[in-house]
Amino acid sequence: MAARNKARKRAFQIIFEADQRDSTPTAVMRDWIRHAGTDERQPPVSEYTMQLIEGYSENAERIDELISTYSVGWTLDRMPVVDRCILRLAAYELIWSEEVPEAVVIDEALDIAREFSTDESPPFINGLLGRLKDLKPTLRR
Repeated sequence: MAARNKARKRAFQIIFEADQRDSTPTAVMRDWIRHAGTDERQPPVSEYTMQLIEGYSENAERIDELISTYSVGWTLDRMPVVDRCILRLAAYELIWSEEVPEAVVIDEALDIAREFSTDESPPFINGLLGRLKDLKPTLRR
């Protein structure tokens, strides 16, 4: 598995855990880093995972606003938690990260959805991320 693919999966897992614990992704990430230093079974947190978590955290409020605005028929609270977390991570990378091609961001999000969510999730995630990609020039604040 490519290093960035692993980094995205770990970032997704950290965001998911933070959602479940009603914590912040940066606090969960610090826990993961601390555990990786004392438990060899805990996977390390890569530099790219840290960049994703920090970038997402800086833009979390705006990301949730965008997901809420452009997801047709779903409020953020009603959305499956896994899908919400995948969308949060992918929206950050799609809109604020210039180093990864948009198609790669969307493909990686769909791969995570296929692995961790339901059969209905990839089309929903693809549609919403496609809409955000099309509107990208107007979405950053």
